[in-house]
Amino acid sequence: MRYFIKLSYDGAAYCGWQRQPDMPTVQESLEKALSTFLREKIEVVGAGRTDTGVNASFYVAHFDVEETVKDCKQLTYKLNMILPPDISVFSVEAVRSDAHARFDAVERQYTYYISQRKNPFRRYSAWQCYVPLDVEKMNQAAQTLLNYEDFTTFAKLNSNNKTNICHVTCAEWRRSEEDRDMLIFTIRSDRFLRNMIRAIVGTLVDVGRGRYTVEEFEQILHSRDLSKSSAGAPAQGLFLSDVVYREDVYCVEE
Repeated sequence: MRYFIKLSYDGAAYCGWQRQPDMPTVQESLEKALSTFLREKIEVVGAGRTDTGVNASFYVAHFDVEETVKDCKQLTYKLNMILPPDISVFSVEAVRSDAHARFDAVERQYTYYISQRKNPFRRYSAWQCYVPLDVEKMNQAAQTLLNYEDFTTFAKLNSNNKTNICHVTCAEWRRSEEDRDMLIFTIRSDRFLRNMIRAIVGTLVDVGRGRYTVEEFEQILHSRDLSKSSAGAPAQGLFLSDVVYREDVYCVEE
């Protein structure tokens, strides 16, 4: 029987999502908790990999188990009792036997947070960047992302990507209603390349601080040359915030 598990995590203490030898990862912690409660070896497959220090306010993984889970709400409760405090499970749901957390996702959303004042409570969840930023120009530059499909400029070298084509449907900056010193960048696409969002954010911030014009940003994007992009934004400000699936993944066979 296959299940989707929906969760969130603070990535500060982990070397990313993906299991690594002798390194703390979210995947390993989740597998240990599931294996303990279900009393069989469980392997989970995530919607994608997040790098060291990157967070997820909404993440999806799938796992298989020999016997049907009788009470998914009880499993959710038990998992939260034994998981570390920086990982929280929202729900466990039965899905089709061939449903895949990564390959069946039709859209993903990431959110990046920049605090423009020193905030001790956001040390591990925002980039504390105190320079004045022209948000209007950052938004103008961000809109050019929707006109391109090839994001080689922002792709990490030697990542073994089969393609650097992504279909970005949203890229925008806004100020938080609750904290006017907090800038929030939201980007949605069918897929993302490794380090792509942090490279985009770093380059957009350089537009905001006057290093590049909007036109120069588009030239950088068009160049397909990673060396022309800015240094990547810090990991702690980045959150995977949504993963979207077609409804038919939840159609469980009788």
